[in-house]
Amino acid sequence: MFNALHPTASGSRFRISYEFFPPKTPEMETQLWESVKRLEALQPHFVSVTYGAGGSTRERTHHIVARIARETKMKPAAHLTCVSASRAEIDAIIKDYWDAGVRHIVALRGDPPGGVGTPFMPNPLGYPTSTHLVRGIKSIADFEISVSTYPEGHPESANIEQDLDALESKIDAGATRAITQFFFDNDIYFRFLDRARARGITIPIVPGIMPIRNFRQVAGFAQKAGASVPRWLAERFEGLEDDSETRALVAATTAVEQVMGLARAGVEEFHFYTNNRADMVFAICHLLGVRPVREKADA
Repeated sequence: MFNALHPTASGSRFRISYEFFPPKTPEMETQLWESVKRLEALQPHFVSVTYGAGGSTRERTHHIVARIARETKMKPAAHLTCVSASRAEIDAIIKDYWDAGVRHIVALRGDPPGGVGTPFMPNPLGYPTSTHLVRGIKSIADFEISVSTYPEGHPESANIEQDLDALESKIDAGATRAITQFFFDNDIYFRFLDRARARGITIPIVPGIMPIRNFRQVAGFAQKAGASVPRWLAERFEGLEDDSETRALVAATTAVEQVMGLARAGVEEFHFYTNNRADMVFAICHLLGVRPVREKADA
């Protein structure tokens, strides 16, 4: 059915990264670290940890990032936003990350405290945009900086060209990688990539992959983020609200189809929004040929 594009167990041409979020309960904390441990075996390029709206998870984000740096072989990337903080506060966080051994930041403007669709009002003493944040990070230390981009357009953008203008400004400020908002139609990603390359944008534009665990929840996220949900995708999950076993199989099949389609078209780097769960991501990576490196038995 799905053949691994690179069948060796010791390596792959594919580069992967993951996103985790700070857990809210002890049970979720356990699940997070179990997932971190399992996915560490796949030797990701980096793992990112999200930053709650208005800095609501600031301490938990910092704790997780520092622990990953201290206790695993993975390279953590800390999310950082401009929301509800002064420049001095954000600069102090940046310096704390550097002191903790973190060398990679995912720089984002962040959603308005009132939620997507409400006006974004920057802190008068803070960084007004993600471009300013990228420039500020680079002025403090030589971090690697990833930024977001939106193949279907940011909800506040008038058109895709405006999104590409924003991406170019972040690159000029020091960003070296862009990670996309999730999408479900691969043609959307490739059209955006073609337009970016035509503009002379050469940095990696890594597809963000969202395995679907709860279709209604993801559809709600998509509506707020300006991402489309194809009719065929909605039809796949119709009638499965009370059938978790079938829903999980459909979700896994859908995610594998998307990733393998991208891979066959030449994509070699993927960023997975894990929802702090390892199972589907681990399976997808297995099919890509990204597998734990096993020590050879002694002769």
